[in-house]
Amino acid sequence: MKPDMGVHLAWEVIGVIDTDGDCAEWSFPAEPGAVRSARAAVRGQLRTWELDVLGDLTALLVSELVTNSLRHATGPIGVRLVRPVALEGVLLVEVSDPLPDPPRERVARPEDESGRGLQLVAHSSRRWGTRPGEAGKTVWFELAVPG
Repeated sequence: MKPDMGVHLAWEVIGVIDTDGDCAEWSFPAEPGAVRSARAAVRGQLRTWELDVLGDLTALLVSELVTNSLRHATGPIGVRLVRPVALEGVLLVEVSDPLPDPPRERVARPEDESGRGLQLVAHSSRRWGTRPGEAGKTVWFELAVPG
């Protein structure tokens, strides 16, 4: 789902939540070092899966989403990577936090220092969305795995 610029993102529930396939997940405290730790964990896992080609983009998008979580949530931040069996050629990335409110994509002005994270996710991924959880929400996106 790629929403129009400046339009509030509606909840979209992705069909792949718990799936068969390769999966790696971490939980980070809501502290400034979480962004760096999440990037390192993601890059390390992608190297293990021989998906280094997705390392820079995945780390950038995870950084943006973890930063959003840090700005608005006070609890742990979850990061999950999945290579779903049912979706060949796809890397599913999820970032979860305890805040129930979905993020809103907005158009940042040139002088704004923030507000571009969801735009990056929307324009860089195959599809993306959010889903409510028992204790918060998950923002997810899919990247195409080069063949």
